Amino acid sequence: MSGEVSRQGREIVMPGDLLEGDNKLRPGTGTYVSDDKIYAALLGVKTIRSNYVNIIPLGGRYIPTVGDSVIGKVEDIGPSNWLIDINAPHPAPLHVNEVPWRVEFGDTARYMNVGDVILAKILMVDETMRFQVTLKDQGLRKLQGGQIVEISHSKVPRVIGKSGSMIQIIKNYTNCRIFVGQNGRIWLDGDVDGIMRAIKAIQMIEEGAQSFGLTEKVREYLESTSPQTVPNSE
Repeated sequence: MSGEVSRQGREIVMPGDLLEGDNKLRPGTGTYVSDDKIYAALLGVKTIRSNYVNIIPLGGRYIPTVGDSVIGKVEDIGPSNWLIDINAPHPAPLHVNEVPWRVEFGDTARYMNVGDVILAKILMVDETMRFQVTLKDQGLRKLQGGQIVEISHSKVPRVIGKSGSMIQIIKNYTNCRIFVGQNGRIWLDGDVDGIMRAIKAIQMIEEGAQSFGLTEKVREYLESTSPQTVPNSE
């Protein structure tokens, strides 16, 4: 049914649903244009960002949107770029001009090799669903050590929580450093006990994303397993 609205107030659209017919918006990811009108190309949630209408797929692979923070893994190296696995339908190139280092042609392996993990941003997405990533922004970098957990990208907002409240609770009770990528990858670093407890909390959130009172359930679990009492943080 076209234009169905979920309990959270998000508009769910079906492939072929009309999204925009007045040329006020531009076609973004997960859309196509026919007779100057924008239609949904897949089942998902309609979103509007920077005058672009996009469809976030329900389930399936992550579809990038410009500005998304992602956790990627280097899967191949070229003389002037790296190919980054970002859990999308195909890898994203990272060009030497988009890293904070001065890299000579053919010298890419000195800076990053296959298997290295990075916190990056989606730099560009075009109409053919080709995309690029960048490391040239505050906080973006190569990640050393730590552990990666993968969840459904559609559950990322629940893990982060309203105004970052849920992820802050996990950080406070586990003393872990945590970065959450919009592509469903989460990087954690800390002591072994803290990491294991954080992973368990994240799994609870993924499995019970639609359940009532989830924040309190996660807080209670972390409190009951915490070696020390941590003040509540909203």
